[in-house]
Parts: sequence; structure tokens; C-alpha cells
Amino acid sequence: MNPKDLFLLSFEALVDRKVRTLLTILMVVLGCSLVVVLNGLSAGQSAFLEKQFNTLAANVLFVGSGQRSLSSFASSSSNSLIINDVILQKIKSLPNISDVIPEYTGSVQMNSQGNTQRASIVAIDPSKLTVELPNLDYVAGSTVNANDRASALVGDTIVNPPGSDSAFVVLGQTIKATSSYTDSSGKQTTVIKNFVVSGILKPSGNTMIDRSIIINLDAGNELLHKQNKYDQVIVAATTPDDVDTVQQEITAMFGKTLGATTPKAIMAVRQQAASGNAAFILMVGIIALVVGAVGIVTTLYNSVTERIREIGTMKAIGAQNTTILALFIVEASLIGIIGASLGVIIGIGGGYVMSIATTSSPMGGGGPSVHIPPIFALMDLIKVWFLSFTLSVIAGMYPAWKASKLSPMVALRRE
Repeated sequence: MNPKDLFLLSFEALVDRKVRTLLTILMVVLGCSLVVVLNGLSAGQSAFLEKQFNTLAANVLFVGSGQRSLSSFASSSSNSLIINDVILQKIKSLPNISDVIPEYTGSVQMNSQGNTQRASIVAIDPSKLTVELPNLDYVAGSTVNANDRASALVGDTIVNPPGSDSAFVVLGQTIKATSSYTDSSGKQTTVIKNFVVSGILKPSGNTMIDRSIIINLDAGNELLHKQNKYDQVIVAATTPDDVDTVQQEITAMFGKTLGATTPKAIMAVRQQAASGNAAFILMVGIIALVVGAVGIVTTLYNSVTERIREIGTMKAIGAQNTTILALFIVEASLIGIIGASLGVIIGIGGGYVMSIATTSSPMGGGGPSVHIPPIFALMDLIKVWFLSFTLSVIAGMYPAWKASKLSPMVALRRE
């Protein structure tokens, strides 16, 4: 039998059992698209995080109260040290350090000409931002007034909120920041301060900065009621090669009461997490594809049972075992080709839909949401397609072998 006739017979057999065929193809589509979606989202997240860390200077460390866990970066309240000016001086006294930059962080309600949004506040010496972000740039007309308590720098994401057609603020505009805190007696107090936008940051690639209002350190202490207790200290080592040494010196001096984290360490944790996530995704995808393969086995095995007399007739008129075998393998291949192709297409579309649906809010609840687009590598898509197709063909082998071994005499006697 020539390949064309073999293809037509296989195709007609699938069409005759269209409902069962569609359900089987659907299982392959679901398995394949699931792998594509998860791979795309995982790759997009990895690229996003790598971009974030690549914006940081290679010679900085981030020091916070308490020993930070690799899994949660949470501070232990029972084993932490309040960072104040005394602690800053001790850190400055260590060798191999070029600068020590304290900062306060928090979340406030921003009001601009009747429009409001939650925003992160970073109180720091504005002139020292480039120590952390060497490639930081500002829009034309911006000025950095380090000693002006009423001056504010605004991140690009705050200025241009996602989904908005107009800017939230412009240069020279006055904005109102509202913050609240609970004092030692349990009383809720609200602090309101006005700031003039003296500078607007261009997109830096660092989500924390892009979605933040940057103000003077003294203004942040008053607005956020920090009482001279810093949330974090950025320590700049003399050279990138000194970072590990500085980290060891801080640990030796303060023990677990202070936690020092480097971009290099964060990247290592991220890579470990990404590897584990990729392995999990692969397991989930293979399970889904195996479920689809089981559906193919069931469909084709039932097809063999229903077509026993047809198979017997074909053998009686001269069809060889290899022809029958090829007939069912082609049916499995068609299911695999259609299912894998649709799965890749639907998976790509589903990845973009899922990336929008899973848009995350910033930590702390301030600022606009973060959207991470998926990334689909051509080679990854090809691999997923071939994996889906191969599993489909393998799933069809046993029913095909079973059909090819049927005796024509036994088959023709079947009612």
C-alpha cells in the first residue's frame, strides 16, 4: 500500500470516530500547552529577575537587621540589631569600604491633582543613588537636590502608571504624601507632607526604584516616623573583589544581629530556585503528556477492537502485518501532529494570557503592579513539539502491534 493510501485510510478512520479522536487530541493539546505555558512563564521570570540584579552595582552589599534567611529573607525579631548612627559608624570603620548609605523604606498614599495611588517611599541621600544603580538616568530638566527636604525624585512607573493615558506627575508639580503609624500607646497617627517633583527617573530596570518616590533622608525619617532607625544600609566595597571580604567582616563584627546580602548571593539563590522550578515544571508537563499518551492508547485500542472484522478483511485480501501496523502508527502520528501543533500555538497564547492574569502587586502593597511577559525560545518550542509527537507515536505502538498480530480467520469469525 502506498503512503498516500495509508494516510487516507488512517485519516478516514479518525474522522469516522470524530468525537473520540477530538477528545484524544484535546488531551495531547492540554499536556503540550501546559508545558509551553510553564516554560514561557518560567523563562520570563528568570529573565526579569536577572535584569533586576544586573542593574545593581557589583560592589554593593545590602545590610539589614537580623540574619536573613535564604528562603524568606525575613529578619528574626529575637536576634536582630536596630540600625542607627552608632552602627553606621562601626560599619564605616571597617576596611575595604568606600561608602555607607542608610535608607528608610515604606509605603504611602500619593495624591497628585486629585489622582491617587499607593507608592513605595525610599528615603536616601538622592546623590548616592548612582552608587547602587550606576546606570541611573533622569529625564531632561531634572535636578537632584540632596539637601532639600521638600524635593522628590519620582520613578518612571509612578509617573506613567500601567494602563493610564496621562502622566501621574510632571516636573515642578507638587504632590502630597500621606503616611500613618501606630505609636507605643496604640494611637494611630497620620503624617502628611508636600513635595515638589524636582526629578523624574528614566526606566532603570530596577522595579523597586522605578515604582518609588525618592526623598531626602530627613524628610523620610519625619514622614515615616522612623525615629532614626534605618531599614537598610547600602555598603559599597572599594572594589567588587572586596565584597566577600566586607561581608565576612560585617558578620564577624555583628554576628547574626545584622544580615548582609550581596547581588551575587541573591543571584545564586535565584538560580537554585529557577533550577528547582524548571525541574518541577518538567515533571508536571511530562505527567500531563503521559496522561495524553494513555488517552491515545485507549482510543486506538478501542479502535482495534471495533475494527477487528475490517482488519481481518484487509488481511484476507493480502494486507501484510506491516501494513496494519503502519496504519495504526499513522493514526497515532496524526493525533500527535495535530495535538502538538495546536498545543504549541495555544500554549503561546495562554502564556501571554496567564502573564496578564498573574500580574503581581509590589511587596508591601505600594506602587503599581508588576507585569512579567513570558519568553518562548524557538528551540524549547521545537523540543516540546517533538516530545508530544514522540509520546503520541509510542502510545500508538501497542495497539498497532496488537492489530497487526490478529489472525484473519479469527477476525472474520467475530460478530
